[in-house]
Amino acid sequence: MSIETPCTGVCTIDPQSGLCHGCGRTLAEIARWGQIESAERLSIMAGLPARMAEAGLERAVPAARTKLEP
Repeated sequence: MSIETPCTGVCTIDPQSGLCHGCGRTLAEIARWGQIESAERLSIMAGLPARMAEAGLERAVPAARTKLEP
């Protein structure tokens, strides 16, 4: 089974916002990503562009929905 993920492989955390430069998730979200339900993952993913814009961050790599195989 595959897991929806916004991960772009650019895993660096912005010290001011606490968001990943590649995907916009927090460390806590990244850490629990495999344990949360698909609906919650999709909800978080839907809000990532606005979250990053609000923090003044641009994605380090163009956004793309990818699948991560467990």
